[in-house]
Amino acid sequence: MADAVVDTVASVPVAVIGAGPAGLMLAHLLGRAGVDTTVVDTRTRHEIETTQRAGILEADAARDLVDTGVSDRVLREGHEHEGVELRFGGRPHRLDFKQLVGASVWLYPQTDVFTDLADARDRDGGTVRFGIRDTEVLDVTTRAPRVRYTTPDGARHEIRARYVVGADGSRSMCRNLVPEDRRVRVGKEYPFAWFGIMAEAPASAPELVYAHSEHGFALISQRTETVQRMYFQCSPDESAEAWPDDRIWETLQARVAGEDGFRLNEGPVLEKTVLRFRSFVQEPMRWGSMALAGDAAHTVPPTGARGLNLALHDVKVLADVLLRALGPAGEAALDDYQPRALQRIWRAQNFSHWMTQLLHTPPGGSPFDLRRQLGELDNVVGTRAGRSYLAEQYTGWPVASQG
Repeated sequence: MADAVVDTVASVPVAVIGAGPAGLMLAHLLGRAGVDTTVVDTRTRHEIETTQRAGILEADAARDLVDTGVSDRVLREGHEHEGVELRFGGRPHRLDFKQLVGASVWLYPQTDVFTDLADARDRDGGTVRFGIRDTEVLDVTTRAPRVRYTTPDGARHEIRARYVVGADGSRSMCRNLVPEDRRVRVGKEYPFAWFGIMAEAPASAPELVYAHSEHGFALISQRTETVQRMYFQCSPDESAEAWPDDRIWETLQARVAGEDGFRLNEGPVLEKTVLRFRSFVQEPMRWGSMALAGDAAHTVPPTGARGLNLALHDVKVLADVLLRALGPAGEAALDDYQPRALQRIWRAQNFSHWMTQLLHTPPGGSPFDLRRQLGELDNVVGTRAGRSYLAEQYTGWPVASQG
């Protein structure tokens, strides 16, 4: 289709594939600097906005939404969490992030981050095309890459850009444009998944609760005052439909039970899904005139709440690099992107893998494995070094600390 007739041709400095939070934040940052972008996505805005996802934002990410003029809604409707609770051995252990490292995180769902960014693009006159199809990215090894797509009315359009950014998620088409013999993909598949629910019930705890038990892992989170988000460890092949509400609540209650009598507030289950996850990184993150950002380049297990934060950090770095590449520095400026992004990516991979192994019960694990995990958890909560390590990793690393 590369030589097919198109109905319209437009030129912009940067074309972005993917209108999730990473793609829209990049367009916003470039727009503030006077650089036009066109963002395209096969999903409709409604589809993205109604795909429920949890979200924990590092304080720096929340601050960026406000300071760059996206929206201050995170401050008005988000919830600042100054710590988390680890439950194991039937007992609760709270880690106070503010006391340990002087930082906190914000409970603010990814769908709300998306809505804020999409609204900001509308407000600022940015070009975002939702619900397109037949996307092609062409000539990325030249100085004149092109993006072609079809709109819902059947019209075929072409964008001529200087640079293209693939922010098209974990099923990225753009990452496959790096030739197979020139790319390296590394990762790890996990032998368990998360069974996630949305439930109509009051919050059971003021902050997130990560629970380890002989029955498996559970995470207790919040969505709103009346709707809660919860997860428990299950088999990757589990069928969500095989779980009636009473079985779900029985499983969750068993995994958070303890000598303090803690119980979850129950209610109707509104949504249930099985979430598989893995660790993954592709290099290079830049190929010719194309760069990859967010899940297109890397994914992490959700345990450490790093995924959205990593994507937002990628595009913060990439915006700076692209502005220099479009200026006097030229294309050589793009060489800075991968090393700056990868340092944080691999820190996050390490932390997410560590926390996943720390809290999940390995299938077929021996009594030694379980007791060793309890020893490690005791080390984490029972020593200042352990508490500080988890707090610093969970709340993120200021950019200045990555020298």
